[in-house]
Amino acid sequence: MYDVLIAVDDDDARATAQARAVAKLPGSEEDLTAHLCHVFTDNPEGAAVNQLAAVRRAREVLEDAGVAFAHHEASGEPAPEIVDAAEDVDADAICVSGRKRRPSGKAVFGSVTQDVMLSSDLPVFAVPKPTPE
Repeated sequence: MYDVLIAVDDDDARATAQARAVAKLPGSEEDLTAHLCHVFTDNPEGAAVNQLAAVRRAREVLEDAGVAFAHHEASGEPAPEIVDAAEDVDADAICVSGRKRRPSGKAVFGSVTQDVMLSSDLPVFAVPKPTPE
């Protein structure tokens, strides 16, 4: 069994790209569980992770590919909460997706992506946001 934590923010395109990348991992149909994780930094309405549009879109991609999934949510600072969530679910890897940057910022990942990559002992892979056609 292989477990991947997918750190989902509020961007549908990034979330579906991450789900597609995880669904293409070898053995994904039988041996993989994707943990869809969202970290709430502010949640006055008390929303749950499965209510977020980006999580629903990612879940649809995983379901269509036959990949098992679970929901995970946390509150606080995204990077440390993502790393903690990966430990909580005993993940083997973390999937993140950075934001598009201007040419001057392309050398540096987004702060959450960079912080997760630098602070986790697990393999972390970054999926680019798809460009509109």
